[in-house]
Amino acid sequence: MKGRRIAEIAAGAMVLLVAALFLVYAATNSGRSSTNGGLELTARFDRIDGLAPGADVRIAGVKVGSVTSQRIDPETFLAVLTLNVDSGLKLPDDSSAEITSEGLLGGRYVALVPGGSEQFLASGDTVKITQSAVSLESLLGRFIFSVTELNEKRSDEGAEGGGASR
Repeated sequence: MKGRRIAEIAAGAMVLLVAALFLVYAATNSGRSSTNGGLELTARFDRIDGLAPGADVRIAGVKVGSVTSQRIDPETFLAVLTLNVDSGLKLPDDSSAEITSEGLLGGRYVALVPGGSEQFLASGDTVKITQSAVSLESLLGRFIFSVTELNEKRSDEGAEGGGASR
């Protein structure tokens, strides 16, 4: 009985050790860890729709950093994002930032589009050219409204044209 109890304790300890190793591996290789020492940039947007701290910052589809924080500017009511970007990049100061999505159901990320200026952004600078997230619901609502309006016009024209030919 004593040997069985020791075997159960040893098996439990092995399971906990494997779980701890898996957790450490997942945390270090997830790509969501903070990139210490990178360029810290800010960007202001009208709306960020579902973008959260930890979201990717990409250039040409390649991850170069992450969103570290978000807040509301109490004076302008704009969403202010803090971005941590790889310090090895020399981003022109006329670069732009846009919030985009990976697809219809994909997550959102910040896409940086490098400009052509000879001056470069330094840590603490603000990306001045931004494009906010596009709301899929708003676009669908506008499309449905315009199709409905177009159908109503066609049916009104058909009713007027049909009455005149008799």
